[in-house]
Amino acid sequence: RQQKWKSSVSTQAKMPPCDFVPEKYESYPYERVQKIREQNIAPSLRTYYRKPLLLHQGHMQWLFDHEGRRYLDLFAGIVTVSVGHCHPKVTMATQKQLARLWHTTNIYMYPAIHEYAEKLTSLFPDPLKVVYLTNSGSEANDLAMFMARLHTHNFDIISLRGGYHGGSPYTLGLTSLTPYKHGVANGFGCTTTMLPDVFRGPWGGSHCRDSPVQTIRKCSCTEGACLAKDQYIEQFKDTLNTSVPKTVAGFIAEPIQGVNGAVQYPRNFLKEAYQLIRERGGLCISDEVQTGFGRTGSHFWGFQTHGVVPDIVTLAKGIGNGFPMAAVVTTKEIASSLAQNLHFNTFGGNPLACVVGAAVLDAIEEDSLQKNSEIVGTYMLLELAKLRDEFEIVGDVRGKGLMIGVEMVTDKDSRRPLPAEEISQIWEDCKDMGVLIGRGGLYSQTFRIKPPMCITKRDVNFAVEVFRTALQKHIDRAA
Repeated sequence: RQQKWKSSVSTQAKMPPCDFVPEKYESYPYERVQKIREQNIAPSLRTYYRKPLLLHQGHMQWLFDHEGRRYLDLFAGIVTVSVGHCHPKVTMATQKQLARLWHTTNIYMYPAIHEYAEKLTSLFPDPLKVVYLTNSGSEANDLAMFMARLHTHNFDIISLRGGYHGGSPYTLGLTSLTPYKHGVANGFGCTTTMLPDVFRGPWGGSHCRDSPVQTIRKCSCTEGACLAKDQYIEQFKDTLNTSVPKTVAGFIAEPIQGVNGAVQYPRNFLKEAYQLIRERGGLCISDEVQTGFGRTGSHFWGFQTHGVVPDIVTLAKGIGNGFPMAAVVTTKEIASSLAQNLHFNTFGGNPLACVVGAAVLDAIEEDSLQKNSEIVGTYMLLELAKLRDEFEIVGDVRGKGLMIGVEMVTDKDSRRPLPAEEISQIWEDCKDMGVLIGRGGLYSQTFRIKPPMCITKRDVNFAVEVFRTALQKHIDRAA
C-alpha cells in the first residue's frame, strides 16, 4: 500500500488520482545509499534538495520514492522523459529487442537503424534527410561543430551567451554559463554574442516573443516591427565585425534556451541571424536537445517556430525517453564531408537505441503528445501568468508548449534575481507538497517546468495551486 506522508507545508490542492501501485522498495536503506554516494560516486554529480530524493519507480508523469510517496514530475529527468516514465509501448518494444539483439555495431546492417533513420528523417523538411546517430547531446553538438568546420573549411563558431550545448571539452566553448566552465583551456575558435533576452536584457517589450505570455516591459513598437529585435541584431553584427574572421564555420543556438531558463528571443531574430551567418559562409546549427519532438506544441521542431531551416540539427534527451541516444541530422552534402576520412561511433545507432527511438516517435503520434503539449502547455502558461500578476516576486512567465520558465525577482521594477536561498525554500516546499520542478538561469533564479508531455490540465491545476501555496508561504515568512 502507498504510504501517506505529512508535508511540512499544507496545501488545499488535491493530488490527482493515479491507479498505478508501485512495487515495494527492497534495495539498500536510505542511510546506506547516502554513504555510498559520499564514498563511491564522483562528487561532481550533485543531487537536488536538502534531503535528496531516493526514487524507486516511475509511471507516466509520476515518480515514487523509496517510501512510496508519489510526486508529479514537472522536470522529466531534465527534459528527457518525453512520452512518460516507463511508457508501456516503449517498454514493450525495448523488452522485445532486448531478447533479440542488443549490439553488433554499424559495420553490419540490421533492420532497426534503417527503419529508424527513415522514420526520423521523414519528419524533417528537405534537404535535412541524413542522420548520424550518437549517444548524448554533448556528443551530437561536438559532431555538429566538427562537421561545420570540415564542410566550410572555416573554424570560428558563434553561440549565444546563456546557451548550454554540452560539457565535453569541445562543446564547453559553446556553452556560455559560468558554473559549467572549468579553469582549463577551452573554446578555441568559439565566440559568444549577446543573448537577445527580452525580459532581462537591455531591450525588450510587450509583444516580442512567440509565447501566449509576454513580458511586463512596455514598448511603442507598431504591428510587425520590433525595436528590441533590431537592437539585438545590431549587437550580432557587431560581433561579426569585430570578433571573428570574415568567414565563419557556423552559428549554434537553441530555439528556446533550456538550462538558462526557457529564454526566448524576439520574433525574426534567428531568421536574420541565420542570413548574416550564411553571408559569411557559415552553417546554421539548431540545438533541439530540449525543444524537439513536439514539446513546443505548435511544431514538431523548435526551429520551425522561427520560420527557418537550419543546415544541421542536433537531437538528444526526449529522443529516447531516457534511453541514452542522440542524433545529428543534416544534408547529404554536409554529411559527406565527414566521409572523407574514418569517423566511427561504437554505440551510436545500436539496435536497442533505434527500437526505443522508433517507439518514442510512435507514442508521440498515437498519444497526440504534440497537441497535448500545445493545449496543456498554453493552459499552464496562462495559469502561471495569473500568479505573476498576483505576486511581486514572480517577474516573468514565458515559453511555448511544455517548455516553460518562471523567473523570480526581488521586485518587478528592478528585475533583480531573487536570492538563491529564497528560491530554494519555495522549491523545497513544492517538493514537500509533491511537485518536482527544475532550476535554471545564470543566478539559478528561474524555475524550469518541462514535464513529460502526457500531463493533464488536472495535473496543472494541482501544480499551480502547490506553487501558489509555496509563494504565499514565502511571503508570510518574509513578513
